[in-house]
Amino acid sequence: MRRSIWLKIAIAGLALSLLAVLLYQLPPIQTRLGWRVDFALAYIRGVVNPIGEVPTALPPPEVIVISRAEAAPTAAPVTVEIPIAEPTAGATPTPTPVPTPIPDAASLSAPLWEKQDANNCGPATLALYLRYYGWEGDQFDISDLLKPQRADRNVNVEELVHYTRNRAGWLNTEFRVGGDIETLKQLIAAGIPVMIEESFQLETQYWPNDDQWAAHYNLVTSYDDATQNFTTQDTYIGPDQQVPYEKLDEYWHSFNNVYIMIYPPEMEQMVKSILGPHWDVDYNRQHALQVAQEDTERDPDDAYAWFNLGTNLVYFERYHEAAGAYDQARRLGLPQRMLRYQFGPFFSYFHTRRMEDLKALTDYALQITPNAEEALLWQGWMMFRNGDKNGAVANFQQALTENPFYEDARYAIDFVQSNQ
Repeated sequence: MRRSIWLKIAIAGLALSLLAVLLYQLPPIQTRLGWRVDFALAYIRGVVNPIGEVPTALPPPEVIVISRAEAAPTAAPVTVEIPIAEPTAGATPTPTPVPTPIPDAASLSAPLWEKQDANNCGPATLALYLRYYGWEGDQFDISDLLKPQRADRNVNVEELVHYTRNRAGWLNTEFRVGGDIETLKQLIAAGIPVMIEESFQLETQYWPNDDQWAAHYNLVTSYDDATQNFTTQDTYIGPDQQVPYEKLDEYWHSFNNVYIMIYPPEMEQMVKSILGPHWDVDYNRQHALQVAQEDTERDPDDAYAWFNLGTNLVYFERYHEAAGAYDQARRLGLPQRMLRYQFGPFFSYFHTRRMEDLKALTDYALQITPNAEEALLWQGWMMFRNGDKNGAVANFQQALTENPFYEDARYAIDFVQSNQ
């Protein structure tokens, strides 16, 4: 009799578990409970496998000469270790008209606000931006294409720009780095809101010893010199947030002061006038590189400045110098989630053949974010470089599983399979 009762209890428990699993598959329930499940799993992982600080750099290996034939796809040949140096000035673009003086305050109408879904600040903020120009979609029209998995925690600036150019092609879209307060004000005064990526402090610890640092997108729609405040449309906190100039600049700094500009084609000459020589993308990067270097000299303990320096050096394929800058940023200490959003270190260590550093960082990134397609991709390239083609393809395929639209993973699979 006792065995019969326990058997019934076990069967009932199993039935309830199966019912819960089935109910969880229903979109309304998954939407409501998904983030709670995600939180619980992240916390359990953090207890079982404690998350420490971003790994510091390993001692650099001896520099070897690599022929282009031996190099991995898009890799540049390596000859000597180059110390970080003052960037050389590039060619000066054709001068553009100087913009007229701007008023002490300017305010643009705020688009209809919507609260972001979990892990969806990029698509949600872009939806607000496009809505300013009359677009009638919402954040899910964007996220369904950029991050079909709701648990995908990152959308890059390049992905957002690609979406707008291909899905809202009646508008012009550009992004630049190394922005400043005056550029934001000039664009707003001209009638163009500006979307930025910045750091953000989470309210909840997702694992023991979580530093609660994350990335966030924000739409800047107004400024006022009298109060020294911007007005932002924040898809997490709420509309019409007052943010001091100094605070915005501080949070913006951790993402290389990147900014997205979307505007009607007839305003392009105005945008060129505001940006001046920064309309030229290479000039803009060269300037951002120099600013980052000056930041490291002014405050050698600023890890973000060193990271920005590395990122701008990667743009110019100066991988050895970039690796040196990233080494220093890692020594000073980076936020735990940094490699969820920015991937310059993966480029620099891969192209300088520092595979142990690349493995350490991709392992760490996947410990923080197991479904990060970018970390899976670069761990695959590390395996390929080390001769494990099967492991590489498995990683690339997993990256595609996490994001079926991830073209870098498709390219990687094709590359490896055609070089068997």
